[in-house]
Amino acid sequence: MSEHPAHPALDAARLHCRSLEEALGRFRRHGLERIADWGGRLADVLTGGGRLLAAGNGGSAAQAQHLTAELVGRYRQERRAYSALALHAETSSVTAIGNDYGFDHVYARQVTAHGRPGDILMLLSTSGRSANLVAAAVTARQAGLHVWALTGRGPNPLAEAAHEALCVDAGSTATVQETHLVAVHLLCECFDTAVSSPLARRTVLTHGSTS
Repeated sequence: MSEHPAHPALDAARLHCRSLEEALGRFRRHGLERIADWGGRLADVLTGGGRLLAAGNGGSAAQAQHLTAELVGRYRQERRAYSALALHAETSSVTAIGNDYGFDHVYARQVTAHGRPGDILMLLSTSGRSANLVAAAVTARQAGLHVWALTGRGPNPLAEAAHEALCVDAGSTATVQETHLVAVHLLCECFDTAVSSPLARRTVLTHGSTS
């Protein structure tokens, strides 16, 4: 049987899928423990009356909003609503702050307005170099929030500015974003598990990362 002729688009699709499979394999080996830890700690904060703030730019903004929607709405199972805000979705605030103070401040100023000590700020960036996210991380730390970052390859400025970061080792922006989506869904799954199982949450908080 003769081989099928080469097809550039099909070859590109196969390469894309292979890159994603490899990135997910690395994430499965090195990232799941951190996601499970975050899920338990997020459950502790939100069930205690705290709030999640989330932000990103472009596709990462969409993923940040995806995360907050799953918490305010639901992921899989029925449960109460929890407080979570996607800062980029505050369009009047974003445009007013950007116009008056500059784009680098669009998230930091909102963190000052909405964040309280003990809240969590989740920042998503494929590059880890977005100045407005780094500024938000710095502001949040000064205000007593816990700062978590989902980024592309490290080291990068956002990972260094956050308290904790999960850096996806992948060569393309698309692959990083696709892996971030898996991380978002798993974070929601771990959150729901911790909310429905206080024993599981106590175990995570006792044995999870404290950095």
